[in-house]
Amino acid sequence: MNNFQIKNIVLVFVLLLLTACSPKLSRTNKYSNSVAANVSPILNTILGRDTINIGTTGDFMPFSYKTDSSNNYLGIDIAMAKDLANHLGVNLKFIATTWPTLMTDLLEGKFDVGMSGITITDARKKQALFSIPVYSSGKVAITRDENVSLYNSIESINKKEVKVIFNPGGTNESFARANFPKATLIVNEDNITIFQKLIDKQADVMVTDAIETRIQEQIHKELEAVNLNKPFNSFDFGYLIQKDSVFKRLIDEWLLVKKQDTIVEKLLQQEIANLE
Repeated sequence: MNNFQIKNIVLVFVLLLLTACSPKLSRTNKYSNSVAANVSPILNTILGRDTINIGTTGDFMPFSYKTDSSNNYLGIDIAMAKDLANHLGVNLKFIATTWPTLMTDLLEGKFDVGMSGITITDARKKQALFSIPVYSSGKVAITRDENVSLYNSIESINKKEVKVIFNPGGTNESFARANFPKATLIVNEDNITIFQKLIDKQADVMVTDAIETRIQEQIHKELEAVNLNKPFNSFDFGYLIQKDSVFKRLIDEWLLVKKQDTIVEKLLQQEIANLE
């Protein structure tokens, strides 16, 4: 073996030794040395654990739902959560939450970002921050096909003989209680089983987000959305964040790029197509 070969072997050995002894570059290198990481408690925590925790309810199609008893979530916000984790260069963990405990779970730090078709409301904004709007919608009634003409206004629903069903803890409940004080109100333990109860005539009508009624009338052919193009009100969905303005700005910048690429609309069309 000549001196040149020996020198090459030594050089390779030294390089391997340096690689083994030097700290590995984190997948979050894009943000780990950034100003944002230094001044954002949430981002710093995420980078430290190398995982972003996403709170989701798993009961609101097409944003977050399950198709079986497994813990596999599907939906628009689930796909967006995976994209966000990839953008940050960290792992992803979904944390189950519920509409009644959504804000408490966020404030207790059980998750970093809430992504589950969450309506931006003044009450929630008093306790936390929201991203820029993800999607706009409005409240619409859904009922059995034969009852569509009966429940086409708030006045026609707000009657004692009308059984209005809703899930607790979210805007469906607050809307029903505010607008249907004369109706018979039925609190259902979850959102998913409501639609079968409408079919089974255990309730007459539900008022929920228009985007959800579009999906549910595809799944349950016995049901139909009422005045889908003329909702009772209008609002925006957003991603729920603790009060960390630097982290919010990071989320907003990522989301703005996705909105410019109409990613959310494409995911919605994909969800609808999957049902056809």
